Amino acid sequence: ELQQKVEETELLKMELQMLETERVRLSLVEEKLMDVLQLLQQLRDLNISKRALGKILLSTLESCRDPQPGKAQLFEVLDTLQQELAACELLHRQPLEQAQGPRSLSNPLVISC
Repeated sequence: ELQQKVEETELLKMELQMLETERVRLSLVEEKLMDVLQLLQQLRDLNISKRALGKILLSTLESCRDPQPGKAQLFEVLDTLQQELAACELLHRQPLEQAQGPRSLSNPLVISC
């Protein structure tokens, strides 16, 4: 009976470890998704065209067509999309009114450098 309790305890420890691993993975996916959503919000505020946004999305999906071994495909797609959105030249342009002088930002997601 004692041996059975030890085995059950080990099994529960393994399950707990698997749950913790899954929790960490989901947390990382949530963080990446939030980054992507913030970048999309910034691009929307900068009036990015649907065509340009579509090209970014298609480029992301094309580059993730063949999943890399050892990397979760969902996370890989989110990571690539975040990189593509962050590299968007519209985010790096300086608007004319910003070049002329300081202005207050109405959207807290847009960061002035």
